Amino acid sequence: MESFRVCLVQMRVEQDREANFVRARTEIEGAASEGARLVVLPEMFSCPYDVESFPRYAEELPAGPSADFLSGIAATLGIYLVGGSIPEAAGGKIYNTSTLWGPTGELLLTHRKVHLFDVDIPGGISFHESACLSAGNQVSVVQTELGRIGLAICFDLRFPEQFRAMALAGADLLVLPGAFNTTTGPAHWESLNRARAIENTCYLAACSPAPHPAGGYPAWGHSMIVDPWGEILDQCGREAARVTAVLDPSRLEELRHALPVLRQRRPDVYGL
Repeated sequence: MESFRVCLVQMRVEQDREANFVRARTEIEGAASEGARLVVLPEMFSCPYDVESFPRYAEELPAGPSADFLSGIAATLGIYLVGGSIPEAAGGKIYNTSTLWGPTGELLLTHRKVHLFDVDIPGGISFHESACLSAGNQVSVVQTELGRIGLAICFDLRFPEQFRAMALAGADLLVLPGAFNTTTGPAHWESLNRARAIENTCYLAACSPAPHPAGGYPAWGHSMIVDPWGEILDQCGREAARVTAVLDPSRLEELRHALPVLRQRRPDVYGL
């Protein structure tokens, strides 16, 4: 891993996909002009986060309007870009899929959300991604010149096994496009992000959309970048904003030496 600046784009998402591209382009260009080498967009950055919208906006990868947009701007600016997530159409199914694009526009990594957001919280929120979406079945990590990057999406955050698997695969940075809501967000968003960073001695970057003033899904926002000690390096509230920090490999090395938890694991004891 080398030292580099990462920027999370907490943007408001519209019904109009092209309008979302325009807003994302402005923010990505701004982040790149400030020195960001990795920019991250939020979950479902190109369409509203609701079950009824996913089939209407579904598109294929690596072709399709979102892929063309992401590949093009990554290559134009010479940056790494996590394309939040989009509804991906493949084999007659729809997936909640995140992508990582390299500085020449190449698709480096694809992650389909493994754990679908199916909840019924009394007095809170009811949402069922499985009514429309299918689940992915892989842990997603790739080596880049910035370091080894792992991808997960939103509800995946509640499953420490997936994040430990990324850490054991050598991840230095865990990236999470996610859209917690005003029920689960205040209770768990910060705690879970900090816990996944601490227990795996990894940097973690979690990017949410900003809530839309006209209503719809009540995104919690509060995008944040966390270091391996659990310190929040930067975060925002619920407004549209950019969150940025420099990730320092010497800090990662120092903490992994001080707290060698990955080496101290006892998998011989953990079997059930």
